[in-house]
Amino acid sequence: MWFAKTRATNKDKDNTLMPRLLGVEIPPNKRIEASLPYIYGIGPTIAKRVLAEASIDPNTRAKDLSPEQISQIVHIIGNNGVLIEGDLRRELQGNLKRLQAINCYRGIRHRRGLPVRGQRTSTNARTRKGPRKTVGVQKNPDAKAGKV
Repeated sequence: MWFAKTRATNKDKDNTLMPRLLGVEIPPNKRIEASLPYIYGIGPTIAKRVLAEASIDPNTRAKDLSPEQISQIVHIIGNNGVLIEGDLRRELQGNLKRLQAINCYRGIRHRRGLPVRGQRTSTNARTRKGPRKTVGVQKNPDAKAGKV
């Protein structure tokens, strides 16, 4: 017998809208405790504190939140003075610019792209310094092959 193959639809991914908190879309199928850290500046500790203050169960899925609960979360984050997203990025950039402007040791290290917190640079430090820059003779790929 001949059976036609049918493409199975993924029923787990229903077309629910992603909740939007403070300009950031958070994943709808994760617990709200795990979804809040998708906002830059909110980690697991602050997420737990916000949910406890809002008296929301941390195991609730983000898509199951009511609009009142979402507005309550936004209100608590705003009132607690938690810097998030653009404001936090702007403050961090301002701190780096201040260190570089006053020519302190840390600012100079930031400017040169070297490790800032006392790590050794003779070996290692490749993450900060980038790939090795080779010095010396390199074979020219366009050179003629000599007799061997």
